[in-house]
Amino acid sequence: MSTTTIARRELGRFLAIAGQRFDKGEGPAEMFSRAVDAEWHQLLATPEYMAFSAEHAGAVLGHREMSGTGPIGWVAAYEEAYGPLPEIWFTDEKGVLDEGALARYRETGRVVAEWDCGPTTGDGDDAAPSSR
Repeated sequence: MSTTTIARRELGRFLAIAGQRFDKGEGPAEMFSRAVDAEWHQLLATPEYMAFSAEHAGAVLGHREMSGTGPIGWVAAYEEAYGPLPEIWFTDEKGVLDEGALARYRETGRVVAEWDCGPTTGDGDDAAPSSR
């Protein structure tokens, strides 16, 4: 499976988890993978994004700047649904794997990272044409 295909699959899973978090009244999921985020940016620029997001999240989720650092709050929900996070989550947009971060995750089951964006429900966001 190509890196682009894996990133697209993981973006779909991320949007599904993000949609579930919004449905539960939880905060937005933190996008900490540069590789998956690069795929998100690329897909946002296409007409197919609305259908892709609706298929996975149940709604069209937007993309917004949202900086932070700390534990990633949605990892347990991801693991329950899909199993352990694959390497792409620890890979940058150029395909370079952060082996240390991946090893820490595999040892502890936790992800502590920085992020600079996340999803929004589409009401007043940066990049989504619809709301939940």
